[in-house]
Amino acid sequence: MESVSELVAARWGDHRPGLSYEDVVLTHHEVAAGAAARAALLADLLPPGGPPHLGVLLDNTPEFPLWLSAAALAGAAVAGINHTRRGAELARDILHTECRLLITEHTHLPLLGGLDLPGVRVLVTDTEEYEALLAPYADARPDPSRATPRDRLLLYFTSGSTGAPKAAICTQGRLAAAGRSLAVQFSVTPDDVHYVCMPMFHGNAVIADWAPALAAGAQVALRRRFSASGFLADVRRHRATYFTYVGRAIQYLLATEPGPDDRDHALRLGFGTEAGAADAAAFERRFGVRLVEGYGSSEGGAAVQWTPGTPAGAVGRAGPGLAVLDPRTRRECPPAVFDAAGRLLNGDEAIGELVNRGPNPFEGYWRNPAAEAERRRDGLYWTGDLFCRDRDGYLYFAGRTDDRLRVDGENLAAAMIENILARYEGADAVAVYAVPDPVTGDQVMAAIAGDFEPLAFAAFLSAQADLGTKMAPRFVRVVERMPVTATNKIHRALLRREGVRCADPVWWRPPGERAYRRLAEGEAEGPLVSTRGPSSVRRQGLEPRTR
Repeated sequence: MESVSELVAARWGDHRPGLSYEDVVLTHHEVAAGAAARAALLADLLPPGGPPHLGVLLDNTPEFPLWLSAAALAGAAVAGINHTRRGAELARDILHTECRLLITEHTHLPLLGGLDLPGVRVLVTDTEEYEALLAPYADARPDPSRATPRDRLLLYFTSGSTGAPKAAICTQGRLAAAGRSLAVQFSVTPDDVHYVCMPMFHGNAVIADWAPALAAGAQVALRRRFSASGFLADVRRHRATYFTYVGRAIQYLLATEPGPDDRDHALRLGFGTEAGAADAAAFERRFGVRLVEGYGSSEGGAAVQWTPGTPAGAVGRAGPGLAVLDPRTRRECPPAVFDAAGRLLNGDEAIGELVNRGPNPFEGYWRNPAAEAERRRDGLYWTGDLFCRDRDGYLYFAGRTDDRLRVDGENLAAAMIENILARYEGADAVAVYAVPDPVTGDQVMAAIAGDFEPLAFAAFLSAQADLGTKMAPRFVRVVERMPVTATNKIHRALLRREGVRCADPVWWRPPGERAYRRLAEGEAEGPLVSTRGPSSVRRQGLEPRTR
């Protein structure tokens, strides 16, 4: 195995452009030199004893990849600190990962005001004091011998939709291997330019964008924060050829005003998750760029790659060791059966949790043995994600385990309903989630950003051949902008928590009716809105079971 420190040191003497940010361009050699200077400073600043951890509370400025590279050279680990966290939660992230040093900038200093961070030294990058600290180390050279592939390099937080975020461990060897693998998969060359617009405190930007560029000797172009309106201008300025995305970034790009020069750029590929088949196709039609949807658990325990011939809606074919298991019985779920319209007929039995039964690179969580044990139940790696698998071995994503809905005695998967609702012409973004049924189980609620017209939406639902009989939303929340996390993933926990009693307009479809009307005060309470009733009972056993 090779280490990230070796990849960093290999760029010494390479005077091609290596890192660009706004109007600043650094060569690969300058990046390696800057990393070496910071690694030398880090060795002097970290106190003896305890884990060599530093926190990075920065936007996507050049200092972020410089400190990642410096930590690799010094054999230290970086905890990416999420700047959308506040107060006690922010302090908890810094202290939980035992950061001895915190690298930040002026724009984030107010977040630290009033926080009790004992034993944490703060460096502010955009200051004269910081430049003076670095100056004595200007002649340092990168020395990869201080680190090994087994050294921790990343402590990156998974999303905290249930409980506090968990800090997943990634060693130098795993990150270097991931970078090499993606560089080969996407034919990355030294002439490529990787546009990093997703936040670097998240695993996507570092593992899927920065690491393959480092492995191939490609240039990295940074965007401080993602901007849909600034995307094309940035891509053209840096002549970017590759980018990654997560969550709803693609929907935001598609929502921008189309122009005659939308294909005037050098982009050849986008790689990410959660774009959806409809948006991926729309993106390629408009911008001429193919999007490759992949699946990988944040912790690295399971991955699925798209290959040519993958059916529409599928993520890819299950590799060795991957199986879809019923979490209650631990048995493998039967193959998914679809009708001619693409409707899943046996969702109740076909959808289960994706599990890796073979060797996997999951390296655990920092100081969280309970969460680690939950992932490694029965000697297997449980992803926490719902899938179904067809007879040919192709996997279809059905959502997180906490995105499961149980409606009128049947299990539904939010992701599958979302893929259907995303076709609605007025929708810029869609989220599907459960709200309690007043009698038992759940009801389907959808949040839609865009132009919602109740009659047109009801007609749209009636025209979808693959929409199961229990899938149509009981409630529709119309939002100006979908609430998202810092990584542009929909904030589902917030939507579920607010339910039908939210500040936005909510439309609903009373039982037995197809039309939607505005929800009035007190209307959504009591057995009136239950999905159960005589008509529901009569339908049992007469319609395909969906999920």
